Amino acid sequence: MRHRKAGRKFGRRTNPRKNLFRNLAVSLILHERMTTTLAKAKTIQPIVERLVTLAREDTDHHRRLAWAQLGDQRAVAKLFDVIAPRFVGQPGGYTRIYRIGQRRGDGAPLALIEFVA
Repeated sequence: MRHRKAGRKFGRRTNPRKNLFRNLAVSLILHERMTTTLAKAKTIQPIVERLVTLAREDTDHHRRLAWAQLGDQRAVAKLFDVIAPRFVGQPGGYTRIYRIGQRRGDGAPLALIEFVA
C-alpha cells in the first residue's frame, strides 16, 4: 500500500527527477509562464514559491541558495532583479495554475502555470 507516501515520482529515479524539477523551475522563471502537465505544474509550484520568498530579501547568502537550487545564473538574476521585487509586500501565492485541457495523444491533463503579477 502507498499510504502516507507524499510526492510524485514521474517514472524517474531521484536524480533525473530533481533535474526535471530544476529545469521546470528555470523555464518558469525565465519565461514567466509555461505549459506542462497538471501534475508537473502542481509539483513545481511550491518549489518556485519558496524560491520567490527566498529572493524577496536580496543577500549573497540567498543568491547562493537559489543558485544551488536552480544552477542557472540567468534564472537567479531574473528571479532576484525582476520577479521578486514585484512580490515584496505579498505574503505568498506568487503563481497560479490554469487547466487548459488535455494533450492529444495520451490525454494527459495540461496546465498553464504563470506568475500572478
